[in-house]
Amino acid sequence: MLTPVTDADGAPFWRYAARGELRVQTCADCDEPRFPPRPCCPRCRSFACEWRRTSGRGRIWSYVVPHPPLLPDYAAQAPYNVIVVELADAPRIRLVGNLVSHAGARLDSLPADRIRIGARVQAVFTEDGLPQWVLERP
Repeated sequence: MLTPVTDADGAPFWRYAARGELRVQTCADCDEPRFPPRPCCPRCRSFACEWRRTSGRGRIWSYVVPHPPLLPDYAAQAPYNVIVVELADAPRIRLVGNLVSHAGARLDSLPADRIRIGARVQAVFTEDGLPQWVLERP
């Protein structure tokens, strides 16, 4: 399975995720949240930033179920889903992940017919700190 690629700007995201926290880089001068993480605020051009904790709640903005799996390591878990989640506390921020039945579950643990655009989801984390999503009301 793929592991996240980290750089200096995104490393804090993964450190917080390893602790079970979903945080978003935010401009310390104008309060603009941004993702993916980057050194400069796209709104005010400030280099000052902080990592603010989010509620981890959001809604499914879009999704896809790849057929066939595009990467060989994922074939054993196909069909699986890839969802785009719009965060409740920062609606301009959208994160990509998988909708699963519970934290750490296989990518194919939730049937594709359970996925609905607009469904409310909550972030959960694998033992390795990878964010996943579960339905708020299963």
